[in-house]
Amino acid sequence: MKQGIHPNYTHEAKVICACGNTFTTGSTLDTIHVEICSNCHPFYTGKQKLIDTAGRVDRFKRITGQRRTSVKKREKRAARTAARKTAGPKAEPENV
Repeated sequence: MKQGIHPNYTHEAKVICACGNTFTTGSTLDTIHVEICSNCHPFYTGKQKLIDTAGRVDRFKRITGQRRTSVKKREKRAARTAARKTAGPKAEPENV
């Protein structure tokens, strides 16, 4: 390996979570600040918690709401088309 190009590896790097939990691990940094750790992550705690990053949850709800509206419109349109088909052909004026 070339000398002087690799970062120094620290075996006692301190990790600090937003929830207040701290633990040590190996890293090239001395301290690491994280938003979620195993003590507060919903997968490990079993608690339902929405973690909204850049409004993605709101965007998803808005998009799915629009899709539901368009499904309703499609159902109405299909009902109108079916009603027209059962009513029979329209009487067309005679060309003289």
